[in-house]
Amino acid sequence: MSLRRILAATFAAATAVSIAAVPAAAEAPSIQAIRQLASGLNQAWSIDFLPDGTGVFTQKDARTISKIDKAGKVTTVQTVPGVSVTAEAGLLGIAVSPNYATDQTVFIYYTTSSDNRIAKLKLGQTPTPIVTGIPRGSQYHHGGRIRFGPDGYLYAGTGDGQNGANAQNKNSLGGKVLRVTTDGAAAPGNPFNSRVYSYGHRNVQGLTWANGQLYGSDIGANRLDELNKIEPGKNYGWPTCEGPCNTAGMTNPVKSWPTSSATPSGLAAYKGSLYMASLKGGTYKLDLNGNGGKLWTNLGRTRDAVAGPDGQLYTITPGALYVSDGS
Repeated sequence: MSLRRILAATFAAATAVSIAAVPAAAEAPSIQAIRQLASGLNQAWSIDFLPDGTGVFTQKDARTISKIDKAGKVTTVQTVPGVSVTAEAGLLGIAVSPNYATDQTVFIYYTTSSDNRIAKLKLGQTPTPIVTGIPRGSQYHHGGRIRFGPDGYLYAGTGDGQNGANAQNKNSLGGKVLRVTTDGAAAPGNPFNSRVYSYGHRNVQGLTWANGQLYGSDIGANRLDELNKIEPGKNYGWPTCEGPCNTAGMTNPVKSWPTSSATPSGLAAYKGSLYMASLKGGTYKLDLNGNGGKLWTNLGRTRDAVAGPDGQLYTITPGALYVSDGS
């Protein structure tokens, strides 16, 4: 056999072995349609996860904290006392301590008859308020989203309590992003030596971090909703500005949408994109400049989007919980 034939035969055999060793089907990416995990919920609002992957979520109107396992089984843990329910008020945000394995602590944001507040508790036990006096409106503008940041501090998005002046008043906790310790004190390094991290917001509903940058979603009045990069000490304009404006000292949003199409709620960073829930139906899939469109409009109102520890994206509607791969 000539040298050329020997080389050709050797190459063909090596190629066959290489192909056989890596089955093409095993490498194909999986495409998972959004799938319902639980239904029959009473204004589900927020979810976070215990270290073992169990979800804990709130139902605004039911005033309950519940657990959900990976199979979708829901177990009510407790009803939170003293919660006042209106159109937007009730038991809102929930955040699991980053040190849960040692402190067994969960944080909640809820409305009472006189204010909105943040409390900490061990599941099944009575909450201990750590931040009180966040303004509430008669019906609307309560904010409510809480998330632990990469720095280990708790961030909270608040509403102006139906009083726009609160948003510009740095002595008010309304219309702000707050940054606090696990005891509710102002976190070290806050720009005004108070709990206030940023101000000039109307009704912050979503908080998430992408590439170390904090983003927030804010519901507008009757013109424009906002996606903002949240920077310490910045003024985001409300009530002077709704959406972008040219007022000195006020920070424009990354992106804005008509209130008729967005009315944003929870916000998640997942697989390099931002997912922004929409109370006008569906969830926006966006790049970090806010460009993109809606998914899952057939679900109706979506309240929150959260990247789960199992690698799935969790989507909350008032009545159900869903999982997907974000496709």
